[in-house]
Amino acid sequence: MLAKVNDQPSDAPGDGGALSQFAPSAPVTGGRRIAAFFDLDKTIIAKSSAYAFGRQFVKSGLLSRSGVLQMALGQMLYISGGHDHEQMAAARDQLASMVTGWKASTVRQIAEESLHSVISPYVYSEAIDLIHHHQRLGHDVIIVSASATEVVEPIAETLEVDEVVATRLEVVDGRYTGEVPFFCRGANKGIELSRLSKERNYDLARSWAYSDSGTDVPMLEVVGHPVAVNPDKYLRRIAEERGWPIRDFRNPEPLYRDRQRAMWIFGASAVGTASALVGVGSLLKALRKLRPE
Repeated sequence: MLAKVNDQPSDAPGDGGALSQFAPSAPVTGGRRIAAFFDLDKTIIAKSSAYAFGRQFVKSGLLSRSGVLQMALGQMLYISGGHDHEQMAAARDQLASMVTGWKASTVRQIAEESLHSVISPYVYSEAIDLIHHHQRLGHDVIIVSASATEVVEPIAETLEVDEVVATRLEVVDGRYTGEVPFFCRGANKGIELSRLSKERNYDLARSWAYSDSGTDVPMLEVVGHPVAVNPDKYLRRIAEERGWPIRDFRNPEPLYRDRQRAMWIFGASAVGTASALVGVGSLLKALRKLRPE
């Protein structure tokens, strides 16, 4: 369990917690399935997932100084809210040129090994509460992100989310070719949600979508329950015009999911049974202090 949540779902107005009047309350009762689609950057985590791994990419030799500048420029364009077709195409082409020749396995390895240092401290507790809330109601939870699949999947695994829709980069002989078969941004998100609804019998009218960005309006408007989370100016205006709920997530908290692995590593390195027992006791105390309340 990643964060402490209420045992019973609540949608009471003004409850003061992470779950508010905008939280879903209808469980799946048969018939068509219900899904909850979550954007990743600035919705689940408080920063850009791809940008967060930049330092690790530099250390590994994948990313040069000019690549860092390109990534920073891309982040600035994202923040400024580029929504038209030309800006989307430019973002896709920049991604393709930057990663051409990279080993896909190396990207995934970096994401997995540095996940807890560069992503875990920035996960919104409110988002985790909502994810678990949907799961308790029997809804399918799906992360929908413009970042590459190799980056998003390890994050989703840590968040205990089984399904990911993300940018797919072509891989030949283990390396990225620079081709982008599917760029998961803008209108493509809405198209993909519609495709999934037919494939998996989702009732989009009863499904939910959460995002911070105006680029995700196509994703939000295909579901019956769109929610703007920490919205940029464009999305805030759209949400206000259309009467969509607006939520502010303000509490990024570290995640301490893999407690058993931490104990195993400590025990393996302890010298002698007595010292190991003392060490485990100290570790348990420390973990209790770190555990989110």
